[in-house]
Amino acid sequence: MYFWRKIGTLALLLTVFMAVTGCDVTKIKDLTVTSVGVKYIVPTSSRSMDAVLLLGLDNPSISFTVQDVSGVVKHYDRELAHFTAGELPVQARSAQVYELPCTAVLSDKVSLLDLLAIAARRSMEGMTVDVKLRVSLKGGKGTVLTFNGLDLSQFSQ
Repeated sequence: MYFWRKIGTLALLLTVFMAVTGCDVTKIKDLTVTSVGVKYIVPTSSRSMDAVLLLGLDNPSISFTVQDVSGVVKHYDRELAHFTAGELPVQARSAQVYELPCTAVLSDKVSLLDLLAIAARRSMEGMTVDVKLRVSLKGGKGTVLTFNGLDLSQFSQ
């Protein structure tokens, strides 16, 4: 569980932060991620789990929606899991905690024991994530963003 909590929160934090600060939707600015947490994690099988992540955002700008989030978590270029996340509507000029539902499925050649061995190290060294998502403004105008090889060790504590 520690592994998924770290991966999920770091991937979400990085994804949303980079999406709203790095995209060409220039009206979205000065977004601050104030907190990241896990509301719950529920194993749905021996190869998948559902979770709800908690993301605190201070958005002094306009409203927007992050949607169609999908990606791959890797350890030294070995695919560990594929993930998807639900829609995250962010209100204008607000500071609040949002809930983001997610699902992760282990890659074919990865076992639960492999993940436990990686998690036992309690290190994000070698961990990267590839993410694709859509950021939309009210009225449907938006952009698709893709980030490859984002180094999660830069965001671990």
